[in-house]
Amino acid sequence: MQDILGKKKERAKIRKVLVLGSGAIKIGEAGEFDFSGSQALKALKEAGIQTVLVNPNIATIQTDPRMASKIYLLPVKPESVERVIKKERPDSILLSVGGQTALNCGVALYDRGILSRYNIKVLGTSIESIKISEDRRLFRQAMEDAGLSVCKSMAVHSVEDALGIAEEIGYPVMIRAGFTLGGQGSGVARNEDELREIASVGISGSVIGQILVEEYVGGWKEIEYEVMRDKLDNCITICNMENMDPLGIHTGESIVVAPSQTLDNKDYHALRNIALAAIRHLNIVGECNIQFALNPKTFEYKIIEVNPRLSRSSALASKATGYPIASVATKLCIGETLDKIKNAVTLATYACFEPALDYVVVKIPRWDFKKFRGVDRRIGTQMKSVGEVMAIGRSFEEALQKAVRMCNPLKQGVVGNKQDSCTDFEKIEKNLSEPTDERLFYVAAAMKCGMGLERIHELTKIDMWFLHKVKNIVDVENKLLENYSDALHEAKKTGFSDAGIAKIVGKTENEIRQERIDKKITPYVKQIDTLAAEWPAKTNYLFMTYNAKENDIDFSKKTKKDKVIVLGSGPYSIGSSVEFDWCSVHGVWGVKKSGREAIIINCNPETVSTDYDISDKLYFEDVSLETVLDVWEKENPLGVIVSFGGQRPNNIAINLHENGIRLLGTKPENIDGAENRSKFSALLDTLDIKQPPWCAVENVSGAIEFAEKLEYPVIIRPSYVLSGAAMTIVYNNSELEKYIKQATKISSKYPVVVSKFISMAREIEVDGVSDGKNVLIGAIAEHIENAGVHSGDATIVIPTQTVKKEAIDKIKAYTKKIAIALDIKGPFNIQYLVLNDKVFVIECNLRASRSMPFVSKVVGVNLIEIATNVILGQKLVGSTIPKTKYFGIKVPQFSFMRIAGADPVLGIEMASTGEVACI
Repeated sequence: MQDILGKKKERAKIRKVLVLGSGAIKIGEAGEFDFSGSQALKALKEAGIQTVLVNPNIATIQTDPRMASKIYLLPVKPESVERVIKKERPDSILLSVGGQTALNCGVALYDRGILSRYNIKVLGTSIESIKISEDRRLFRQAMEDAGLSVCKSMAVHSVEDALGIAEEIGYPVMIRAGFTLGGQGSGVARNEDELREIASVGISGSVIGQILVEEYVGGWKEIEYEVMRDKLDNCITICNMENMDPLGIHTGESIVVAPSQTLDNKDYHALRNIALAAIRHLNIVGECNIQFALNPKTFEYKIIEVNPRLSRSSALASKATGYPIASVATKLCIGETLDKIKNAVTLATYACFEPALDYVVVKIPRWDFKKFRGVDRRIGTQMKSVGEVMAIGRSFEEALQKAVRMCNPLKQGVVGNKQDSCTDFEKIEKNLSEPTDERLFYVAAAMKCGMGLERIHELTKIDMWFLHKVKNIVDVENKLLENYSDALHEAKKTGFSDAGIAKIVGKTENEIRQERIDKKITPYVKQIDTLAAEWPAKTNYLFMTYNAKENDIDFSKKTKKDKVIVLGSGPYSIGSSVEFDWCSVHGVWGVKKSGREAIIINCNPETVSTDYDISDKLYFEDVSLETVLDVWEKENPLGVIVSFGGQRPNNIAINLHENGIRLLGTKPENIDGAENRSKFSALLDTLDIKQPPWCAVENVSGAIEFAEKLEYPVIIRPSYVLSGAAMTIVYNNSELEKYIKQATKISSKYPVVVSKFISMAREIEVDGVSDGKNVLIGAIAEHIENAGVHSGDATIVIPTQTVKKEAIDKIKAYTKKIAIALDIKGPFNIQYLVLNDKVFVIECNLRASRSMPFVSKVVGVNLIEIATNVILGQKLVGSTIPKTKYFGIKVPQFSFMRIAGADPVLGIEMASTGEVACI
């Protein structure tokens, strides 16, 4: 009783908490902070505390009305936040769940005296501890004071001082900028010229104008620990992770494995103890991440850095273990202790129990270099990845191959790709010694060409254990080539997909699937429970594996509820970001609200949709034909919803239908009628709806004849793509020939259309919902930029500002006509051009769009909630456009400065990584 009273008394001091978000999705700061912020807001709500959120990212779940007591779509900057403080008068502020943006803003508020002026308490780790952790000079001194080992280094504020320190230490040296995220402003300088360039960027990028010049330990192992500490000094490690790539490649750019695979028990616990000592000395309260460099020969260690906040690694660790890190960390920040917080997964143990894994997790980053011409694909100390995937298996090989497929649906695993078939020894060695996003595949190529593992290790510094595992995959491929039927079960245990095996042996995916089913080679469903089955789990957080003999779930038990599978969006990429997670989560909530069991399939550890408490069942698996078929056969659901996860679910809709899967909502043939450029253009002609003149490309000569007849410029439009992939405006015959070849590679199964480019036109888009007969238009939005800039890169306003009523009426009429003709049952997005009051249709997407969270929040009508009801069989009630008294504007976020060589010129292929909005 005293404990309960004490807890209430502690909380009574905290009535209203200001929570800072991370702003727009960008390279180095992506959806993981929507996950952490959302968990934090839920934890505070459970504690009966009012919350005020400042975050301009309208596409996130955390900016949803149900998450915070009040939401301000304002920049996370001291000036804006002070205005909110002055109005709301919070008594506390939470800085640890909004990434570096929130942390830096919080420090600025403290330094300007704003927090003391309004008597605001910083929850969790103090500003003093944050500064010590983030300031490179103070951090080094703190670690030395604690008797812990760090690299020889010196913090400086000028290039000249950096040059002097580098001479003392000796080249190469590592440059690290203070108070930055994702390795921004960092780099390895091998000589004076490189040091001048890197130091200049680092000093200008640091909020305190500081860089650390440090001895370089490239090639050492990189090990991370996620650590949790409460106010009573209880301290545990949640997860330890090992980078497959050696130090010298940012952890956000690395293939990461949990738990570590090459440490013995002694080294694991030695580093764990050092991690706890460091965190205790820094007086961290809540969660943090600590990174080590470990000499693979002598096992000498160096502490690299501590992040005194939740990070991208925290999201990975949370999803890898099933431990709700952000939720527990928030509860620690408001004064609770680890021994009193119930484990939300087991519901029987407490948060002080360290998670245990009886499986292997592999993370692979997702890059989008193809979006930028002339880009430098090399990876290093600065992050360039735009997202990541997480795969779970009972062997490293199984998880690694899963992760490769999750990252890129065009690849079927480590082998069977263009890169691993390379036989150019010089090219292979270059790709091994100068790492790019494709190095893993060149490692396999080197093995196939007979290069010894010792030589591969010498060039890459990848631990021999990992190289032997990759060699196992290459060896199994050889067995498949010798006699695939005998090697089928071993191949599935080693992570080969049906499609991958089919490609290797010259069969079809369906043939391989049928053969393995005939042989009773099917996956088993295993459960993540945080404690390796030592305690019974109460949640359904699942993965599938061929390295097992039984399911953890009893599928023979009949359920009274119909089951519905919702397909997520997979990894974040340019064009598919947090907005599709918002749609997926609202789709799941809609299914649950209808009284049905909601099952989600997704593989992105950064998302809210892959949180343990969002769906009734979470399959942490690839959004692919094989996965959905396997889950379908286990679960026997009512149907599958492909409308909310962006382009990836839409791309497999036809294949799912052909394999007997019932798709809920718009029929697959109608999805094809919109996605297939040729079919959609023909439909518009039939409906007598204006569109730019077009032709389907049957050969290059025919396209050239069409373009010359209409006069350049023309647009090349491939089918079944997102964010304008391979979509290009061309101005002459040679460009047309070049880009048609590129487009046909992206859209090899479907037609490519060439249409006349209408310049100087206004671009308009419509988001809505239809039940096949009635059409609800959520909003008609206008792009500020003229046609020629992709909608994802355009600044968009609601309502329209320059379009006349006659054109608006025609847009409404065309929208209803198209929706009814395609028998749309669910969400849709249609894009238009308006020129001299003439209206032209560009395209129609029969799925949720990037702008739907923006539209829903501006007009106050949740389009996904309505769409879910329609998909599940309800009729639309009313079809008028919701009226709004608000003006909404959405502005894209670009990360060009992160990617060397990226062309910052905007076009019809999307380049932005995120967006912010104001209402």
